[in-house]
Amino acid sequence: MNRRNFLTLTGTFTGGMLVLPSFLHAFGEQSNLVIGEQCLVFVQLNGGNDGLNTFIPYDDPLYYDFRTKIALNKDTVVGKNKGMAFHPALKDFAQMQQNGDLSVVQNVGYPEPVRSHFRSQEIWQTAADSNKYINEGWLGRYLDLQCHDHQPTAGINLDSIDNLALKGLEPNTITVKDPDRFKVKSNKENEKLSDNPQLDFVRKIANSVVEGSDDIQNALKQSKTEVSYPKTGLSKNLEWIARLVKGNLNSKVYYTSLGGFDTHDNQLSIHERKLTELNDALFSFYNDLKQAQLLQNVTIVVFSEFGRRVKDNGSGTDHGTAAPMFIIGGNNKGTILGNNPNLADLDNGDLKHQIDFRSVYASLLQQKMSFDYSKIGIKNKPVSGLF
Repeated sequence: MNRRNFLTLTGTFTGGMLVLPSFLHAFGEQSNLVIGEQCLVFVQLNGGNDGLNTFIPYDDPLYYDFRTKIALNKDTVVGKNKGMAFHPALKDFAQMQQNGDLSVVQNVGYPEPVRSHFRSQEIWQTAADSNKYINEGWLGRYLDLQCHDHQPTAGINLDSIDNLALKGLEPNTITVKDPDRFKVKSNKENEKLSDNPQLDFVRKIANSVVEGSDDIQNALKQSKTEVSYPKTGLSKNLEWIARLVKGNLNSKVYYTSLGGFDTHDNQLSIHERKLTELNDALFSFYNDLKQAQLLQNVTIVVFSEFGRRVKDNGSGTDHGTAAPMFIIGGNNKGTILGNNPNLADLDNGDLKHQIDFRSVYASLLQQKMSFDYSKIGIKNKPVSGLF
């Protein structure tokens, strides 16, 4: 078994529990991850969130012309600012922006857009061109270069499956569904070197998983939830992330997701429900970090793999292209970047992207993580004015 194939088998630890054969335990110690104060938290909206009904060009008559069935009334939108406003379900997004803690990056996308959920997510997660395929994710490549040795908790993925964005050559991330139940016991009898380098590598990786489990449990013990979170899956994941941050786990990257944004039908009610879940979970997380005086150290990134078509289909919207990204915390400038959506100049019925998503990635890596983004193959210049 070669090194790469082994990592594909050991990179996922799901369901909160991990069961390993008794021989898979390593020899030696691994130091804790040493980083600065900053970390990134990604919330991926799966299904293609309708950006035009999330951050709404309420002052543009064409918005109502194109969306005769699903347009939001301009009297109901919130946080009006330069012709744009939030969906009424995102009242706390508007509050965070008023507080100077939320920036909107408008018309984000990439050249030659792809309308396949799977492929577009892959493009966002690898930061590859739409006609190229990369095996490692952009955050995985970053962690490979940033970590001197494999660090099991450099990245934490709160999910039941791995995320390609975090996949690297080294196992620097752990995917866990329930941190409270992620407890792995070591077998001391098998923690010794052998004459087989591959077996020693297996043992080393297994031991790092044990230490990762220990680090997570220690961080949870050192923290508690001090604000009220809603009873939803996303809220629970963000509550865990807050506790891990407050418990000094010192991970560089946290990742979670919220599904249900593929609104071809019955969009008004479905979208309102999903945005309410997003709003309430993130605002609790925001208040938790703010109360702990950690908001300046945590940059939250909210995005989706693509937006929706400009014209509605009668009861919903079909797959589109560009959409807004939201940046919360991390001492962002609390502004709106990019021009308002130009509904008079479309590309076959779709918005034309103005800002490449990799420019946002470049800003995050350069300005928050003090990392040269070109080292992982990102050629786009950072977005100016975000931080």
